[in-house]
Amino acid sequence: MRTIRVLLAMVVVIGGTRVLRASDEIPGAPQQKPIAIVGGTIHPVSGPDIAPGTLLLVEGKIAAIGADVPLPDDCEKIDATGKHVYPGMLHAHTQLGIVEIPAVRATVDQAETGSVNPNVKAQVAVNPDSELFPVARGTGILTALVVPGPGVIAGQTAVMNLDGWTYEEMTVRSPAALAINWPRMHPANAWYIEETSQQQLEARDRSLSLLRDTFADARSYKRAKEAHAASQGPAIDHDLRWEAMIPVLAGEVPLLVMADEVAQIQAAVAFAQRERVKLIIAGGYDAPLCAELLTRQDVPVIIAGVHRLPQRESDDYDSPFTLAERLRQAGVKFCIAGHDRHSKAQNMPYEAGTAAAYGLPKADALRAVTLSPAEILGVADRLGSLDSGKDATLFIADGDPLETPTQVEMAFIQGRRVDLSSKHTRLWEKYKEKYRRLGIEN
Repeated sequence: MRTIRVLLAMVVVIGGTRVLRASDEIPGAPQQKPIAIVGGTIHPVSGPDIAPGTLLLVEGKIAAIGADVPLPDDCEKIDATGKHVYPGMLHAHTQLGIVEIPAVRATVDQAETGSVNPNVKAQVAVNPDSELFPVARGTGILTALVVPGPGVIAGQTAVMNLDGWTYEEMTVRSPAALAINWPRMHPANAWYIEETSQQQLEARDRSLSLLRDTFADARSYKRAKEAHAASQGPAIDHDLRWEAMIPVLAGEVPLLVMADEVAQIQAAVAFAQRERVKLIIAGGYDAPLCAELLTRQDVPVIIAGVHRLPQRESDDYDSPFTLAERLRQAGVKFCIAGHDRHSKAQNMPYEAGTAAAYGLPKADALRAVTLSPAEILGVADRLGSLDSGKDATLFIADGDPLETPTQVEMAFIQGRRVDLSSKHTRLWEKYKEKYRRLGIEN
C-alpha cells in the first residue's frame, strides 16, 4: 500500500507540474527607437477615423497621430496598408492571472480568509506567466481590471497590462476600486440554492451589518489618526485594513459593487450616498430599471457580460443582448466586460459585437471596450484611445475586432511589441501539420 501511495503522489506531482507550466511567451522588450505605423486606417475612438493615417510611437508613448506626420530619420516603419489600428481593449471585470483552472486549487488565488479584506491587493496574486494572458492578447485585450473574488469586501482591484515579467511591471493603477459583493436583498428560489428563505435573509442582514460596521470602524480609525497627527489625541495601532479604507472614505478610490438586481443596485447607491463615497456598479442586469437614479447620482455601470442567460423566466430572451443599448438610450454611463471572468475572457470583444448586433451603435460598442472602461476606471489619461501623450498600447488587425473572423496581427503595450502566440495558436499549428501529413485538407 505504501508503494501505491508513493506512486500516486508522483503522478499527482508530475501531472500538476504539467498543468502549472508557465507560458512560453517572452514579455516584449522596451521600445528602443521610434516606430511609425503607416498606411492603415486608424481608429482613435476619441475622434473620427483617419484613413490612411500614421501613428508615431516614441519611448512607449503615442508621439503623434494624423494623416501627415513628420517622421524621425531613425524611425522603424510598419506598413499597415489595408489594415486597421485600434487602441488596446480593456477588460473591466476579470480574474485573469489569479484564476487559471478553477478545478485545480493550486491555480486559484482569488480570495483570502474572512469576509472583510479591504487591504488585499489583487495584483500581488497575479501570475505573470498565466497561459490566459497570451490568449486574451490575441483578440486585442491588452489591459484588464483584475478583481478579487468572494467575501463581502473582497479587496482592492488593479488595472494591469497583460504582458510583463512581474506584477509591478504590469500594474497601471492600484487600487483602481474596492470590490464589494452586495448580498441579495430578497430570497432566491433555485435548484442550486440550499439555504431556506429565512437563512438567506439572515445572511443578507449579517452582510449589510458587516458593511456598516466596517465603514464606521474605518471612519473612527481615520478620525483618531488625524487627531494624533494634529497632536490632539493618543497614538493608535497601525491597521492595514483601515489604512486601505482611507482613500475610499476620501473619495479617491471608488467602490466597485457587484450587483445585478434592482433592489441590490438601489441599496448600493443609497449606501454610497450615506457614506459619501464614489460608486461603480458591476453586473448591472437590472440597471435600466434604475436608470434615472444612476444618472442622477452619476453612477457608471460595468456590464458583466452580454453572453449570459436572462435572469428571470419572464424576461425577453435577448435581455442581456440589448442591455447595453437600453443603458445608452437612458443616458447611463457604461462599459462592457466579458461574462466569463477568466478562462474565456478573450471572448469579450465578441460580446460587444453581439451588443452591436442587438441595437448598440457600432462606434459605441467599440468605445464600450476601450475608452469607456478607461474613463470609468480612472486611466483614460493613459489608455482607451489613440491620442498624443497616451501609452502606446494598441494593436493592428485585418478587420473589425468585434467580429470573430478578424485576426489581430500585431500588438504593442507601452511601445513594447508583444508576442501574439499562445497555447491556442500552437495547438492550431500542431493539428494543421497533422492534417497536412495525413493528406487531409483543412
